[in-house]
Amino acid sequence: MTVPLHRGLRHVALRVTNLARSRAFYEQLLGMKVVWEPDSDNVYFSSGTDNFALHQIPSSELAAYQPTTGQLLDHIGVILESPEAVERMYQEVEARLPVLGGQLVKLPKQHRDGSYSFYFSDPDGTLIQALYEPTISNLQWVKGST
Repeated sequence: MTVPLHRGLRHVALRVTNLARSRAFYEQLLGMKVVWEPDSDNVYFSSGTDNFALHQIPSSELAAYQPTTGQLLDHIGVILESPEAVERMYQEVEARLPVLGGQLVKLPKQHRDGSYSFYFSDPDGTLIQALYEPTISNLQWVKGST
């Protein structure tokens, strides 16, 4: 059996401990736009080529919720158009994290494959990589293309 062609891994859903706080973080820091809010415990965003969901951990589970000392998901990433865009985002993230929550984890760095990135976390500790990657950063997204 062959795997059918797909259009990439463009949907991520995260469980969060405080939906309002996480929503503000992703809207204000990453510029995500709400595309659907089915109820007060779920919100779906898009940057135009993806779908990103936040799901409030139910109050019945929240009291027992114990964050792990490590996470199985290593990180999620946002693709930027250039190393200069990574630097601009770094400056913005550094300035706004004290208000929005989260923390800087790794400073901007040039990688051996020509990519350039830095890491920061959201208020629940999910690691995010802001990345310029030469192969995919310069792709042109055309509606309806694979």
